[in-house]
Amino acid sequence: MQATQKEMMYEGKGKKLYKTEDNGLIISQFKDDLTAFNAEKKGSEQGKGILNCKISTEIFKLLEKNGVKTHYVETIGEDLMLCKLVQIIPIEVVVRNVATGSLTKRLGIKEGESLPFTLVEFYYKDDALGDPLINDEHALILKCVQSIEALDELRKIGRKVNEVLREFFDKKNLILVDFKLEFGVDSTGAILLADEITPDSCRFWDKNTKEKLDKDRFRQDLGNVKMAYEEILKRILS
Repeated sequence: MQATQKEMMYEGKGKKLYKTEDNGLIISQFKDDLTAFNAEKKGSEQGKGILNCKISTEIFKLLEKNGVKTHYVETIGEDLMLCKLVQIIPIEVVVRNVATGSLTKRLGIKEGESLPFTLVEFYYKDDALGDPLINDEHALILKCVQSIEALDELRKIGRKVNEVLREFFDKKNLILVDFKLEFGVDSTGAILLADEITPDSCRFWDKNTKEKLDKDRFRQDLGNVKMAYEEILKRILS
């Protein structure tokens, strides 16, 4: 599909979004920038944008094949993805299989402990507030969505994504520890999976060594960030 990149409409931490000649389509450009702790820590890794574009491409295609509707249309360059225009829902949906990060800090669950069931949490997308954890009533008060049914749909899709990806990455000798999803509403009112699914937004551990192969390498100053992302892409394509 042909698409012409026009003026930039938005720049986020990991991507730039551009208008196209089609009002229903945008171009998403993946950046090399790295941020952590609500952008208090910043860095850059040359080639990360290209890697994340390739990783997201493969994962979106996999999810589409398994019945998850996404904003993905086509990859049109090394770091460029053509996507459906959606109105982003201001909720980050975090899906957890293993305790780590903020969950261990909040609840004292031991790092690396497998959860008895998949945990789905909502966070309010607001950098100024630090993206706080919210419950269903908070989401309605903040008018993130119009109904409890919409929140139930986000949970349902989050669990479906987890079911597909957990099985897929298990075969690649990787533990899908947790991940963040963002959703948007298209012109018809349908909820679509949006944004990206990459080592920026997921935690991956090697099944045998428990080596971290995601953005925690940047957060925790472990080094070899690009190597980790390259390893994830290699296993996805294997």
